[in-house]
Amino acid sequence: MSQSIALTTAGTSTGESERTTTRVLLTGGTVAGPLFIVASLVQAFTRPGFDIRRLAISMLTLGDLGWIQRTNFVVSGLLVLACAVGLRRALRAGRGATWGPVLLAGYGIGLVTAGIFTPDPALGFPAGAPAGSPTTYSGHAMLHSAAFFVAFISLIAACLVLARRFAGAGRRGWAVYCAASALLPIPLIALSMAMGGSGVPLIVMGAITSAWVAVLPAHLMAECRS
Repeated sequence: MSQSIALTTAGTSTGESERTTTRVLLTGGTVAGPLFIVASLVQAFTRPGFDIRRLAISMLTLGDLGWIQRTNFVVSGLLVLACAVGLRRALRAGRGATWGPVLLAGYGIGLVTAGIFTPDPALGFPAGAPAGSPTTYSGHAMLHSAAFFVAFISLIAACLVLARRFAGAGRRGWAVYCAASALLPIPLIALSMAMGGSGVPLIVMGAITSAWVAVLPAHLMAECRS
C-alpha cells in the first residue's frame, strides 16, 4: 500500500499547532510557483520593447519598470525559503528529509540573488541598450548568471531527491513527476542557448519548475491534515 511521505505529529493541541505552522510555511511554495511565472509572463507581453523570442525573462529586471521583476525574483525566492523550512518540518526523517529542503532553499537563495544582481543591458533592451550581446560582463551580471546556475542545479537536484523518496514510499506517480520535472528543463536550457538566448524555452522551463514548486507543497499540506 502507498505510504505518506510526510510525517505528522500526534493529535494533541501542540501537534495541531505544529501542523498548522508547517502548512503555513508550505504555502510559500504554493504562492511562489504561480506568482513567479504569471508575473513574468504578464511583463513579457506588456513591457514596451521586450521580445520574448529574443530575450530571457531576466532582462525584465532592467529599465524603469525593472523593479517589478526584481521584486518578483526576491519575493518568490523568500517564499520558496519559507517553503523549504516547511518541507523540512513535513518530512522530518527518512530519505531526502535533509537534502530535499536544503536544495529547495538553494533554489530560493538563487532567486533572491538573481533579483538583487541584474544582467547587463543588451540586444536593444531596455531602450538605448546596445543592439548586440555584451563583449564583456559586469560583476553584477556575472553574479546574476551564477545565481541562475545555483537555482537551476539546486531545483533539479531537489526534484531528484524527492523522486527517490516517493519511489521508496511506493508512490510511483509522484516519483515519475518529480523526475520529469528535473529532466525536462535540461533540453529546454540547451534549446534556449541554441536559439541565441531565446526566452520562449526558458518560459516553458519556468512553467514546469514553478508548477512543481507549487504542487509538491500543496500535496504535503494535504498529507499534514490527515
